[in-house]
Amino acid sequence: MHVVGMVLHPKRDSAEAVAAVLDWATRRNIQVLGIDTEISRLNCAAVGVTDAELGRRADLVVSLGGDGTMLRAMRLADRQRAPVLGVNLGKLGFLAEVDVPDLPSALTAVDAREFTVEPRMALDAIIGDQVVTAFNDIAVVRFPGHATARVSVLASGNPFVSYAADAIVVATPAGSTAYSFSAGGPIVSPEVEALLVTPASPHSAYNRGLVLSVDDSLALELLPDSGELAVEVDGLLAARVSPGDRVELQARPGAAYVVRLGRTTFYERARRKLRLTDSAEIIVD
Repeated sequence: MHVVGMVLHPKRDSAEAVAAVLDWATRRNIQVLGIDTEISRLNCAAVGVTDAELGRRADLVVSLGGDGTMLRAMRLADRQRAPVLGVNLGKLGFLAEVDVPDLPSALTAVDAREFTVEPRMALDAIIGDQVVTAFNDIAVVRFPGHATARVSVLASGNPFVSYAADAIVVATPAGSTAYSFSAGGPIVSPEVEALLVTPASPHSAYNRGLVLSVDDSLALELLPDSGELAVEVDGLLAARVSPGDRVELQARPGAAYVVRLGRTTFYERARRKLRLTDSAEIIVD
């Protein structure tokens, strides 16, 4: 490993984690890159570069923050060679692999190639001539005070079901524990290659979700009586769509890779993040 790139949470204090990366890298003569607009608030020796340059040059991308920072790091690593190591700062990070005290040993393990990678699917949305990419989910969402989202789901080129709902969420397996889960969707292992379609607060008679193969074509078409909708990409507003517009969705398996050191399983992380408890307790006399 020759170059490590850092992606920082915009608000949380990352000074301790940045210092740990720099100290570790200095002892091994490894260059550390940071996004210039992020590291400008820190007095550190990282080399400031653009987002695109960091993704292109890094052998490892280290995400210092929470799940939102991790998603941003994966977008920088999309179609690049560097895996992403998630480091949790403060709150529980579902996507993160290590906490700050474990960061030096984790970097040493990666440098020694004592790790595995977990492939992450990207989801591209084509909206007119615009293409946006998510790693968790893409949702079409009702604006407050506007009419309900009325959307036809087209699977393999044909209308399958129409929803009237507050939102329709299309999630990757990794995103199954985010917006889709809150809307009533299932928990899906990130090793499964599928897309989940889940209506949020549906008002229609059919209120169940849909699981599609990544090889099936998928599109969302706004019906004539739908309100104007927001297109949210990993929770961020990306576009507005109106009745008659269509959002084409395409899955890209293996778009980015997450570092796993074998310390926890997906199900352990999901149970902890979602605070899952048994739905019923059986009392044995």
